[in-house]
Amino acid sequence: MSLLKNVGTIGGLTLVSRLFGFARDILLARVLGAGGVADAWQLAFQLPNLFRRLFAEGAFASAFVPLFNRHMAEDEPAAKRFAGEILAVLLPILVVFGAVMMVAMPWVLYAFANADLRGDEQMFALAVTMGRIAFPYLIFMSLATLVAAILNSLSRFAAAAAAPILLNMCLLAALVWGALQPASGAAGEAARAETGVGLAIAVSVSGVLQLGWLYWFMRRAGFRIPRERPRITPRVKEMGVLIVPAVFGAGVYQIARFIDLAFIRILPDGSLTYMAMADRWNQLPLGIIGIALGTAILPALSRFISRKEDDEATRLQANAIELSMLLTVPCAVALFIAGFAFVKAFMEGQAFTAEDARVTGNVLQALVVGLPAYVLVKVLTPNFFARKDTRTPVYTAAASLVVTVGLNFALVPVLGVVGLALAGAVGAWANIVMLSAVLARRGFFRLPPRVVGRIARIVLASAVMGACLWALMQVLEPWLSGAMVMRLAAIGAIMAVSLVAYGASTVALGVLDKATIQRLMRRQT
Repeated sequence: MSLLKNVGTIGGLTLVSRLFGFARDILLARVLGAGGVADAWQLAFQLPNLFRRLFAEGAFASAFVPLFNRHMAEDEPAAKRFAGEILAVLLPILVVFGAVMMVAMPWVLYAFANADLRGDEQMFALAVTMGRIAFPYLIFMSLATLVAAILNSLSRFAAAAAAPILLNMCLLAALVWGALQPASGAAGEAARAETGVGLAIAVSVSGVLQLGWLYWFMRRAGFRIPRERPRITPRVKEMGVLIVPAVFGAGVYQIARFIDLAFIRILPDGSLTYMAMADRWNQLPLGIIGIALGTAILPALSRFISRKEDDEATRLQANAIELSMLLTVPCAVALFIAGFAFVKAFMEGQAFTAEDARVTGNVLQALVVGLPAYVLVKVLTPNFFARKDTRTPVYTAAASLVVTVGLNFALVPVLGVVGLALAGAVGAWANIVMLSAVLARRGFFRLPPRVVGRIARIVLASAVMGACLWALMQVLEPWLSGAMVMRLAAIGAIMAVSLVAYGASTVALGVLDKATIQRLMRRQT
């Protein structure tokens, strides 16, 4: 399939999942609000979710896919044995790690909880309970990631892209139940606590469902992982050598989130919820574009590089960068100018106040400054992973984290939670500068002048769209404080003006034409 079709398949299903996620977060904001149970839930949920993104989706997939593709090219039975050997070692590690984390949950959460949560014994105990119930999700999803990596290597992207929908459906079911409970007084507080526990149960149940879903599709594809006894074979050792640095290299965004948790513990109650709600909007284009592109190009890059087809690898990398900027830059501009409108329209109400919406909108503005960089990290790092180089992204990510932490110390005392988001954005851009410089110096990839010119025109088209949105927001501001129908009308106007302005600008500037579409539709292999 072509790059555009693969990204369309992954991104389209990710969009469906993200829409379910928005519905989930709208209910979450209205049922739990910000602070209290909401912060306790965010802390309990983020720990297994961050570990999943860092170790499973980030490091594991980045190390496993190139090796699996190499074995598949040589001998399919050998690839199956390799998958079996990895599973045999992975499962006991997950079980032991999960057990240790569940026992140590009070100390782990205490390290990241803010002063308000630590000072409320009842709320902290609730957070520990939710954390212990939700943490098995990591075990199930790590196994699911192995199966998803196999499916992606077989160019069957749809099942893995659709799996997160099950998570959001389970969480929505728990939230709908919570929305039907009393909302005020002691009964309301007890109902919110019960909703939090229900959410934790839903998380672990969704892990089982996603694993079963992916396993069924793998068997349908005719692939079966053989049973092996746990042992450190040469191939497992090779995987281990690659995965340790990949934890850092592929997971800089998630590691930054761990650092955020450490700084949030000194911020006022509600800060964790503001960051989580703002990040939901930032994750929409990041998931649809960045993760979809990184997932789609890694298997193809691995094949091109293993066959020494350097020109094809360069073509694929250039196309991925151009496509990512074509889609991401306008998203970043639109969210920077109108992101507050989306937060206010969909999340404000009931337990989520106008002030909560304002702060969340400010955090979102800071986050999207780094959105193109976060996407480019997903697009550039596969070039290293396809060459089995997981060390270089470690060094660049470490340097970018030094920048981020330094800025955290400078900005958080002044800007609060907004400073956290802005520091991470600047750090992501620093990472992109270093990754690009290393690729160019080693002769692996240098952005063609043709693509540089097209990106410049994409930025100009996005600026035109941004100017139109800014003018529109002056008119729509009263609508956002009106009834829900007025808010939805304002959102519709924002989306319509964005699409028309950006579409017309890209055509007028020659960014989108028949030749470009044909080039992006060209088959990868």
